[in-house]
Amino acid sequence: MVSAGTKAPNFTLQIDDGSNIKLSDYLGQKVVIYFYPKDNTPGCTTEACDFRESIQQFNTLNCKVIGISRDSVATHVKFKEKFSLNFPLGADEEGAVCQLYGVWAEKSMFGKKYFGINRATFLIDEQGTVTHVWPNVSVSTHIKDILTVLQS
Repeated sequence: MVSAGTKAPNFTLQIDDGSNIKLSDYLGQKVVIYFYPKDNTPGCTTEACDFRESIQQFNTLNCKVIGISRDSVATHVKFKEKFSLNFPLGADEEGAVCQLYGVWAEKSMFGKKYFGINRATFLIDEQGTVTHVWPNVSVSTHIKDILTVLQS
C-alpha cells in the first residue's frame, strides 16, 4: 500500500460524467482519494453519502474528493444520481489504480477467498505527496477523522 510521505502515484481515470481526470490536474490543492468496494452496497453508500453531506467543509479547506471503485462508468452514473453525490467517481474497471495504491488484495468471507478492494483513503497535499493513509476504513467515523486532520 502507498504510504504517507511518498509521492502519490499519478493516474488517469474516466469518471461518471464520461470525461477523464488525472491526479496531476489537482496539483495546488489537497485531494482525498477514497477507494471503496462497490456502488450501491450498504457501507459504500453510507461512506459516499457522508462525503456528500460534508463536501462543503472539504471545499472550504481547499480539498477535493474523488471516489474510486472497479465499477463501470454506467454504474457510477446510476449510483451518483440515486444518492445525489456531488464529487467525481472514478471507474477503475481494470484495477490498475487499485494496484498502484495497493488496495487490491485477497480477502476472505465465510471461509471463501477472493480478491477485492480494501476500503482505504489517501490524503494528498498540494505538492502531490501522500500525507495520511487510512487503511481498513471504519465508515462510521471516517469523514470526521479526515476533517480533523485537514483542520489541524
